[in-house]
Amino acid sequence: MQIFLTGATGHIGSAVFDTFVRAGHAVTALVRDPEKAEYVSRRGARAVIGDLDKPASYAAEAERAEVVVHTALDGSPRRDKVDRCAVDTLLAAATNRVASAMPAAFVYTSGIWVLGDTASPVAEDAPVNPTPHVAWRPAHERLVLDAGRSHTVRTVVVRPGIVYGESRGIIADLLKDAANGLVRVIGEGKNRWPCVYARDLADVYLRVATNPEASGVFHANDEADETVGDIVEAIAHHVRMRPDVRHVPLPEARAKMGTYADALALDQRVRSPRARALGWSPTLHSVAGNVARLLEEFRTRREAA
Repeated sequence: MQIFLTGATGHIGSAVFDTFVRAGHAVTALVRDPEKAEYVSRRGARAVIGDLDKPASYAAEAERAEVVVHTALDGSPRRDKVDRCAVDTLLAAATNRVASAMPAAFVYTSGIWVLGDTASPVAEDAPVNPTPHVAWRPAHERLVLDAGRSHTVRTVVVRPGIVYGESRGIIADLLKDAANGLVRVIGEGKNRWPCVYARDLADVYLRVATNPEASGVFHANDEADETVGDIVEAIAHHVRMRPDVRHVPLPEARAKMGTYADALALDQRVRSPRARALGWSPTLHSVAGNVARLLEEFRTRREAA
């Protein structure tokens, strides 16, 4: 299949990129600069240099693809506006293909933080209650899902859990902090994080992109219901010198980190029945049970860098 991918060098996107290329699909990746273009070209894809908030730099390329997969997230305070521009542009590209009687699908990346705290395990049909850090996400989800409901284009929203693996992301930050001797935990650490291994997450993207019947919301997490404290304790047990673990009150963390602190303090139990109905099953079922593997990945990536 012809795939147009944003975020191919990001934490989620790089795993998705590798999975699509290994599966034999023709990937065109949107990147920001020549260095990243060279990187994706070496790995078997065609690169297009552009910016999410400059539709003219990539709209025509997106329209050539059977499936558009949007994993990129702008890191600036304008992330919501940049993402809205990208959603509008990519949906329009897919819609134009359908108007020309060509197949088209759009896969959008959201996240489990749109669910807020969950008193009991929740699946894809749960109402959203976003933490302030991602308060803008549900509106973008609705745009994507409404386009699918109108039968204009096949649309999918993927909500990954907290992604772990390799040397990036929240779990990798804990590994780095532990190696440096100090881990900070917001609150008592009794809150649960729904997590997912990057390569397992990428398999969800492959399945929803290539299955013509896949549409709507798909959660992706390992359903281990691990607490932050359990994850931190497992990491502390595996590093060479046990780190100090400091529990930071939420107001103090919020003063330093803003709304991101509230997101990290969420207590969530999330289920992924729709992804499993596609035949997906995570190969790794917990962070705590795979710390040795994650540390090895982390060290390998740091040495390579």
